[in-house]
Amino acid sequence: MSLSQTIDFDLDLINRYNTAGPRYTSYPTAVQFHEGLDADRYAEIARGTNASGRPLSLYFHIPFCDTVCFYCACNKVVTKDRAKARPYLDRLYKEMALQGELFDRSRPVTQLHWGGGTPTFISHDEMIELMDKTREHFRLLDDDTGEYSIEIDPREVHDDTLALLRKLGFNRISLGVQDFDETVQKAVNRVQTEAQVMSVLDEARRLGFRSTSVDLIYGLPHQTPDTFGDTVRRIIEVNPARISVFNYAHLPDRFKPQRRIDEDALPNPADKLTILQQTIQQLTEAGYVYIGMDHFARPDDELAVAQRDHTLYRNFQGYSTHSNCDLIGLGSTSVGVVGNSYSQNHHDLEKYYQCLDENRLAVFRGVELDTDDLLRRDVITRLICHFELAFADVERAHGIVFGDYFAQELEGLKPMEADGLLKVTSNAITVQPAGRLLIRNICMVFDRYLRQATEQRYSKVI
Repeated sequence: MSLSQTIDFDLDLINRYNTAGPRYTSYPTAVQFHEGLDADRYAEIARGTNASGRPLSLYFHIPFCDTVCFYCACNKVVTKDRAKARPYLDRLYKEMALQGELFDRSRPVTQLHWGGGTPTFISHDEMIELMDKTREHFRLLDDDTGEYSIEIDPREVHDDTLALLRKLGFNRISLGVQDFDETVQKAVNRVQTEAQVMSVLDEARRLGFRSTSVDLIYGLPHQTPDTFGDTVRRIIEVNPARISVFNYAHLPDRFKPQRRIDEDALPNPADKLTILQQTIQQLTEAGYVYIGMDHFARPDDELAVAQRDHTLYRNFQGYSTHSNCDLIGLGSTSVGVVGNSYSQNHHDLEKYYQCLDENRLAVFRGVELDTDDLLRRDVITRLICHFELAFADVERAHGIVFGDYFAQELEGLKPMEADGLLKVTSNAITVQPAGRLLIRNICMVFDRYLRQATEQRYSKVI
């Protein structure tokens, strides 16, 4: 394993640097989005990208869930009424038609993702219809070479669900597990058996899904190093290609369902760090590579290969190997990355429906990136994806002298260098194993907006 793919867990450093900060799924972050970028401006930008011929990436937000998980901070609609999906899908088809008119049909969709909520909330017939409608407006690949993925709730998988998804063209699944411990599951209202999870993973392998990813959450009520370690051990035994280990951020003032979690049952900060340290050790000893920001992958997985090859990318769906796509966000709250812009649809379903009923795109805010934004995004992306940065690469791409342009930032990195988080030479920045868990802190030094911010609106970095 290369230096950039090893990790040191230094408790003293983590405690000192464990401040709040962005996750950098974008730069500038969503805090900078404004209503000056509306649907009309978005349409202009979108049409302007056709000259590039770049491939497309489609993200579909399906917001519905049958039951609420108390830890959830996603934009969702909790309902037992499956009929509520119909009016939403009808608007989604209108939105696809409007978006499809903006992009040349010659541009292939090399990446597609259904997220939520619970995408498998919709019926099998509705899944078929949604994919058929997508094919009407965009050029989907029929040879299984695209990266077509879907988030799966094991409780929403029926006997033939996975077979249907595979037939529709999906070749990757992401599975929400969180924790196998029954006490923890009951405390967060996410009760699912280990047998349900394992049966989905086994079936996915049998059907030839190219990749399975499992999501776990640490910091939930009643978790201990022993109980969570047991969950991690059982997941390692089934050897998924990717494992994400997310930090639960308890923010009940912002996310109403979290008010139903017993704060006294949450692990204390020391136990939480012990859980994280132990999990990292378990996964790395099992051969998983730390990709960064909660993500681990087997060494032969595309993410690990892309990190070694310096082609890894990061966007609103996390780490990705498709950096050359224009990302079209479809559905309420979805974010698009088209040209040098970010754009977002209305969160509120009524407003989302109203726009499409009036034959208008539901984009209500976003931001266009200026030259400085593009430069800083490149720097932050290189650091958060590859854990190293060659000044000459940035200078060639942006026509600057790195040491002059970022003199203030290089000065700001000196305390981190003294602490062993990174190494700065005359021509490069290299993140050290002790700095990989704290990569958000390093990236924050290059964030111009954060320097100017008067209030903090982010979760803790660990």
